[in-house]
Amino acid sequence: MAKVDISKLEELLSQGRTPAEAARILGVNRSSVHKKVKRLKLNTVKIVTLEKAAEVVEKKLDTIGQLQKINDYANELLDLLMRWNRGDEVALQILESQVAKKKVKVGDEEMEVQEFKFTDPRQLALRAMGEIREQLRLQVEIFKTLYDVEAVREFQQVVLQAIGEVDPNVREKIIANLNKRRAIRSSVQFG
Repeated sequence: MAKVDISKLEELLSQGRTPAEAARILGVNRSSVHKKVKRLKLNTVKIVTLEKAAEVVEKKLDTIGQLQKINDYANELLDLLMRWNRGDEVALQILESQVAKKKVKVGDEEMEVQEFKFTDPRQLALRAMGEIREQLRLQVEIFKTLYDVEAVREFQQVVLQAIGEVDPNVREKIIANLNKRRAIRSSVQFG
């Protein structure tokens, strides 16, 4: 049984050939081509994921800024609740002013609400603390991912530089091949 040439398969698929047509042209059975296509899909997903992650690093998306904004609001609310819990009248007035005057229907008559009952400030404070804790966990996760992506990129640069020191032509061929594969993968529609 003949082996499937991955680069020829990628080229055929990028030309719009079906896996069945590629199998016929390459002179191999369909199951071999389907296994390679499946493997290509998995590799493509990994490569696209790394490329997209690198884009996130490059663009420095404002995810951290948004999380910081949410964290600031949660801390502001927590501070206000803790002041209220300690009996600070100004904090109580601020919280009461946040509740719009509401009207309720009692029988046929509409009445304005005169008194508001709040949830226990300790429970609200615990919820705010939980939100802050979750924000911090998410920030750590994002920083770790960004660090990992940057480490992979630095490793790739070091490897290419070392190859270039041994043989600049090989380095250029590797880069050209990687760029060619990237171009082929971005134009291939598997399915």
